[in-house]
Amino acid sequence: MKVYDFNVKERSGKEINLGAYEGKVLLIVNSATQCGFTPQYGDLQKLYNKYSDKGFVILDFPCNQFKNQAPGTADEIQQFCESNYGVTYPIHDKIEVNGENAHPLYKFLKSERGFKGLDNEHPLASKIDEIISKDDKNYKESSDIKWNFTKFLVDRKGNVIERFEPTKDLSHVEARIMELL
Repeated sequence: MKVYDFNVKERSGKEINLGAYEGKVLLIVNSATQCGFTPQYGDLQKLYNKYSDKGFVILDFPCNQFKNQAPGTADEIQQFCESNYGVTYPIHDKIEVNGENAHPLYKFLKSERGFKGLDNEHPLASKIDEIISKDDKNYKESSDIKWNFTKFLVDRKGNVIERFEPTKDLSHVEARIMELL
């Protein structure tokens, strides 16, 4: 199975097959507009600007499952991202990434690359650990998405190469993207 086997909805609600991105390096992100990691939109846009002409695409999926930090419609989220961070990469319709209503794409991504821990050097890591631990003491044992801005890197053949937690410095993400380009 590959990422290309899945359909997703664009912000407009139109369903598309991810096979449209075959041959591209993808960074798939679950995002939120009211989160401590929200400034990553700007950093992601910088990556997109730098590498999109080399075959790099960011696929953004807003998700409101983490403390309701992605309120609003897909259009409102798009407007927020454009006006505050200059985002031009594709922002899709809102989805769920965990639980019985998790999007099939995210079920696949999590099965390919599980949780390996937060980067404890990040200033928000202990806060995220505290918040997640309140709901699930054993959270480290599951492959579930732990928070907003978890990223999956996909190669040009549709293989899930790596998972980056939101606490991972984007310089590490960029280095892996460059390897695949």
